[in-house]
Amino acid sequence: MGTMGKRTILITGAGIGIGRATARAFAAGGDRVIVTDVLETEGRAVAAEIAAAGGEAEFHALDVTDTRATDALVAACEARHGALDVLVANAGIAHKVPLAEMTDEKWDHLFEVDLKGIMRLVRAAAPAMRARGQGAIVALSSIMGVAYGWDEHVHYSAAKAGVVGLVRGLAVELARDGIRVNGVAPGYIRTAQALSEQHSLGLAGLEKAASFIPMGRVGEPEDIADVVVFLASASARYMTGQLVVVDGGLLVGRY
Repeated sequence: MGTMGKRTILITGAGIGIGRATARAFAAGGDRVIVTDVLETEGRAVAAEIAAAGGEAEFHALDVTDTRATDALVAACEARHGALDVLVANAGIAHKVPLAEMTDEKWDHLFEVDLKGIMRLVRAAAPAMRARGQGAIVALSSIMGVAYGWDEHVHYSAAKAGVVGLVRGLAVELARDGIRVNGVAPGYIRTAQALSEQHSLGLAGLEKAASFIPMGRVGEPEDIADVVVFLASASARYMTGQLVVVDGGLLVGRY
């Protein structure tokens, strides 16, 4: 544990959506949260909001496709707070690209963020976690990576499926060092990404989804955040290499 029993939690993509809700949830539980995002204004606002509520947070701009920046940020956090207790690899993008328009560059960029970005973060933070013999890592996948195909988003589905393999492999490699690695696969969640008409479902699509989700509603970012907090906690101490679907019953309820 960090100073005074506070855990240090680093979250990528914490400026909006699921990342922001997760930052707030950890802070509410008394943890120190390192908010990172490429969106500086939004990221700073999240850290300020947590501080205003009496929690502890700091913001650092981070592009997860930048190896040097990722290594430097993790090193700086370790120098200040010791080994990270929890990593939440949440940063991700979704771009609608029909196969006919899928260039190597578009494919590679999404993989650099959504899959390799997670590996970069873990690679940077693992040595200190291993040296201390404890840590928890939670990576964000998607139902589009574990069960559904998503047309005109084949690179997204492929990258999110890759997250599942990454979680399993890392879990086995790091288990003896006391580090647990798990993933969360959200269903339809009300986020800026899902609300994008251009790249995702849009508001009408989300409302329609509510009609075929067994629980009768689209998920909120907090519905995912609370599961991430659980997976990072001692309550999940014997869980590793798992992918938890959080989707209101969508996958099991569609016949």
